[in-house]
Amino acid sequence: MATGIIIVNQYQRMVKLRLGRYVGSIKGPGFHFLIPLLETGIVIDTREIPERVPTQQYITKDNVVVNMDFVLYYRVIPEEADKAVLVVADHRLAVRNLAMGELRAILGNVTLGEALSERERIQSQLQSALDENTPRWGVKVQGVAINEIDPPDGVKNAMEREKSAAAIKTADITESEGHRQAQINRAEGEKQAAILSAQGEREAAILKAEGNRQAAILISEGQAQALTEVNNVAQGIDGRTMSLEYFETLEKLGEGEATKFIFPLEFTSMLSNFMSNTKSGDSYTE
Repeated sequence: MATGIIIVNQYQRMVKLRLGRYVGSIKGPGFHFLIPLLETGIVIDTREIPERVPTQQYITKDNVVVNMDFVLYYRVIPEEADKAVLVVADHRLAVRNLAMGELRAILGNVTLGEALSERERIQSQLQSALDENTPRWGVKVQGVAINEIDPPDGVKNAMEREKSAAAIKTADITESEGHRQAQINRAEGEKQAAILSAQGEREAAILKAEGNRQAAILISEGQAQALTEVNNVAQGIDGRTMSLEYFETLEKLGEGEATKFIFPLEFTSMLSNFMSNTKSGDSYTE
């Protein structure tokens, strides 16, 4: 700077002042000459800066004090490097303090449970708040990453007990649901078995009844056929054959010890027919 020769690297920009006044010129990378004692050059690093904000205490909406640390990723916009020099004394300190203040405001509107479960939403809100304010310094926030949210020990113990109770409750529900499903399956199986047994008994009864019906039909058909045969044979027997049958019956009766016989009225008519047939010259052989 004393010799007036300045080399600006690729990742840097130089803001040139003449007699302490900005001359409206941002110098890019390369070799630059400044007039000693009259001109001054301020070099700004335009690379992305990862900066870890130390752990701070924040109060949530439900008045729980938590310890939290996070990391900022930001850079100076090369075309607006003059703002990082002329508008703010220390743009890095300004970005860090602004981030902590905005985070306090965000956490003051959420509960501890929301802060633990909605970390990405908090990060997005914080980056949006920074994007609204940092452009006036020529700075662009690239991202925000919350590393840890650490509640007090008492709160952590309560959370652990709540988590344990929830796990036990879930296990009990799962176990009872398993027993319930097992009982349902067992009852369904017994129901199906009873249905199948009833169906089997019904089909067996139907088959038995059908068999009895078929047997009765066959017996009836056999009896009817036998009667038909008897009738056919009886139609072929003439009066003489019947008379002979009567005589054979009388002969058997005569062999007994009885001394009185009663003959039906039809016997006299049958006897007259037989006698008339005998007179006609017919002969019979015993």
